[in-house]
Amino acid sequence: MASFAKFGNDLYTGDRSINFVARRKLWYLIAAIMILGSILIPIARGGFVLGIEFRGGSQFQVTQVTDVAKDPIAAQNLATDTVNNTVDDAAPRVSVVGGDGLRVQTSQLTPTESNEVRDALQSAFGVATDDVSASFIGPSWGADITGSAIRALLVFIVLAGIVMALYFRTWKMSAAAMVSLLHDLVITAGIYGILGIEVTPSAVIGLLTILGYSLYDTVVVFDKIRENTAEDGPESRRTFAESVNLAVNQTLVRSINTAVVAVLPVGAILFIGANLLGAGTLLDIALSLFIGILVATYSTIFIAAPLYSQMRENEAPIKKKTDRIKAEALAAGSVN
Repeated sequence: MASFAKFGNDLYTGDRSINFVARRKLWYLIAAIMILGSILIPIARGGFVLGIEFRGGSQFQVTQVTDVAKDPIAAQNLATDTVNNTVDDAAPRVSVVGGDGLRVQTSQLTPTESNEVRDALQSAFGVATDDVSASFIGPSWGADITGSAIRALLVFIVLAGIVMALYFRTWKMSAAAMVSLLHDLVITAGIYGILGIEVTPSAVIGLLTILGYSLYDTVVVFDKIRENTAEDGPESRRTFAESVNLAVNQTLVRSINTAVVAVLPVGAILFIGANLLGAGTLLDIALSLFIGILVATYSTIFIAAPLYSQMRENEAPIKKKTDRIKAEALAAGSVN
């Protein structure tokens, strides 16, 4: 712990430095590969697996199932076989809910088919009539949910961009933050598509939440960048890129600590609450949070700050100062 504290102190004072800005082409290449994979692999797999709330369909909830706790896989297989043997082309998806419940989602069934499946599930699991409930979600409602999610995302991005531009008094910081934000969005959503994980409204809520976290982390780093660059007078020995890189190093330990503090409780929800206790909704939202926090921490350090530096380095005053510092360093090296 003491060595880590010394490491952070050395980064803050500049005694030790990791050159994030100078290696930006490498970070861009890695980001491009991840983004392409996040887009192309889900397409190759046939697109995202949408939850019933988005695609519409019928849903059955079976409670008081004693076999779930003993052998959840066998209980899920029994539910799947029961539905397939009762109706054709139902495409059932079965998940464990709690310690004694099952949730069975199918394509849209007719009222007659829904009653047949409900009776078949009741008979297969030997539960009371009241322990099996049936409901359905129409495709129009699912389309409304999808439209609302997209509108919320667009409004969030536009408002966040405007607020950041006003706060930092430069559109370039806002643009760099928005690129980082889209990077987080595409990769987090892409992991859902790559792994074939069902996208539910809870997952979308988690996705919107991590966009807020990403902005928060970026704002902290950008605040330090603004502070460092504001201190650089005409006679400063640091180039603009060096001041940006120093700010990233100074906030690196804080970014890591914040990510760890955020990931630990989310990980507890994901691996204990969802997997051991069978809380499906917790799994949906915790997974998007877990992935998003890690991706957002990466993008702030490796994408947002280097991109902002690149956008500013060709400005005339900054370029002139950089050329002067490089010329002085070259002259000093020649003298030595």
